[in-house]
Amino acid sequence: MHVHGTLEQAPVSEARLIEQVRAIFDHSLALETEFRDDLAAIHPLYAVSAHNLVHYLALRRHDVRPLQEQLAAYGLSSLGRSEAHVLPTLTAVLRALHRLAGLEWHAPLTTTAPGSVTHGGALLSAHTEALLGAAPAGRAVRIMVTLPSEAAVDGGFVQGLLARGTDLVRINCAHDGPEQWADMIRHVRAAEAALGRRCGVLMDLAGPKLRTGPLPPGPEVVRWRVQRDAFGRVTAPARLWLTPAEAPEPAPPGATAVLPVTGAWLAPRRPGEVLRLRDLRAKKRRLMVTASEGASRWAEAEAGAYVGPGTLLQAAGRGKRGGRRSRARRAEVGTLPAQEQALLLRVGETLVLTRAQGVGSPALHGPDGTVVRPARIACTLPDIFADVRLGQRIAFDDGKITGVITQVSVEALEVRITQAPRRGARLRADRGINLPESALRVPHLTAEDLANLDFIAQHADLVGLSFAQDVDGVHLLQTALAERCERPPGILLKIETQHGFEQLPLLLLAAMRTAPVGVMIARGDLAVECGYERLAEVQEEILWLCEAAHIPVVWATQVLESLAKTGTPSRAEITDAAMGERAECVMLNKGPHILEAVTALDDILRRMQEHQHKKSAMLRRLHVSEPGRPKQVPTPVTATAGHEEAEDV
Repeated sequence: MHVHGTLEQAPVSEARLIEQVRAIFDHSLALETEFRDDLAAIHPLYAVSAHNLVHYLALRRHDVRPLQEQLAAYGLSSLGRSEAHVLPTLTAVLRALHRLAGLEWHAPLTTTAPGSVTHGGALLSAHTEALLGAAPAGRAVRIMVTLPSEAAVDGGFVQGLLARGTDLVRINCAHDGPEQWADMIRHVRAAEAALGRRCGVLMDLAGPKLRTGPLPPGPEVVRWRVQRDAFGRVTAPARLWLTPAEAPEPAPPGATAVLPVTGAWLAPRRPGEVLRLRDLRAKKRRLMVTASEGASRWAEAEAGAYVGPGTLLQAAGRGKRGGRRSRARRAEVGTLPAQEQALLLRVGETLVLTRAQGVGSPALHGPDGTVVRPARIACTLPDIFADVRLGQRIAFDDGKITGVITQVSVEALEVRITQAPRRGARLRADRGINLPESALRVPHLTAEDLANLDFIAQHADLVGLSFAQDVDGVHLLQTALAERCERPPGILLKIETQHGFEQLPLLLLAAMRTAPVGVMIARGDLAVECGYERLAEVQEEILWLCEAAHIPVVWATQVLESLAKTGTPSRAEITDAAMGERAECVMLNKGPHILEAVTALDDILRRMQEHQHKKSAMLRRLHVSEPGRPKQVPTPVTATAGHEEAEDV
């Protein structure tokens, strides 16, 4: 490195700026020594990317906000978009500052940084395609959809997902099993062949399940409701699925309730036939058979009801009361699934988490309403009791209920509820437990995970490491995959905990020992762990770090959730989905209206890429009227990849 002239000869302002930027530049190179061992183990495809991540960490160890303002005043890069190319950006700024000061400067030669400010973006694109597959025509951000269980039996549903724009599917290994997973993947491959497009398969390891234990079953009751308008008129009747009790057929989507009855009675039922019943409250109700489907029947009700095993269904018809013909037209509702019980918890009450894996129990109240014995429920990973401390925060069911630990013993934890709805919240079995302030020692891969890897290694394109928290877990997964196949699937680190977020740079360096690699922002658990008020800040930092490492990001959890579940989106979730343009993939969860959600997301992402790329605003011409002139309808312009320019938004 050599400089013509000296800084002492430069104007004070330029000389000071050069010193500050040089300090960051030198720190970026020096920090490589601190991470020497990590960088030495990086896969060759990620060598430049890993060094750039280290350089970015050096940049972010400085508070450069005052420097940014001064650089912007000179019309230079404020370093605010340098994630993917730290040293090239610093080099360009230093070269410009030296010229402004009448000096000359040459940066040291290095092969460990992006060659230019465009090289980093090219690396990110290449790594994204290696992990997620090629982008569809006209849309850079991929769409991923979580497959419901019905995808194992309905190939048409899967083909519909791909036809609407799905680029990858997710299979959650916490549900179903290898037989169902194989059927899902078979349907995906058949849809690929039919549509002539590729669809990647992500399989998520379940990971350690820190959840609430079982509760006693409730009564066997089915309840249905109807939708009414403001005048009480029925706008949507209840749709009931009547199926043979001897060989039940799965209810299609849209069923309000399922009633098992004898197949011999059900077989002669025809559309238009009226069925009568008296429900558990002795209310008289009428059902109308509307359609036949296999051995089952659809029926509609225009009034709500409570029905249990033994409730009589009477087909309308003539015959002497109590006679043979009348009895032949009756059938009893068969066995029904027990209602799921729940613990009602209010602010100020105590919940006991037990080590013993027995059935929990609700609180016992005295005659005056005071709690005599607090509610109790088991914890599926009782070994964590040794890792928690008094005063630490605990959350249940995605943060719907929060509390503070008030007592710790070998056998139980006592929790005082600090946040719940005014009328209380219901805590059910198999609900998630978060301990964001506790350093939990949980297994990186469970025995179930290792068993599932035998299937995943042979069938999946990507494997999701749930609750990624430290480098040992990443290395364990890499080793387990290498033992099972020659070309392992790509690894997707799911950042779901506060500790995982804090360890993200080290997790990325560990993951980059193999290729390809990506990160999923699991925003649901992160919001609970870090606090909802910090979620926006945390997801931004994850996006920055991953861009610095040229690692693709999957934007996940509750994207267009109202649309997928109810068919109607909220305004806020449309804006949230648009922000997904800053990631390389956006994931939708399952729901009755998931096909509509995929269509909407595809449209949103296509429109937004005209306006936003990562952190950069794309300054396409505004579609607004000039002062004093009427707005002109723009002439459509054909964009690249055959996609027309987005309409006014």
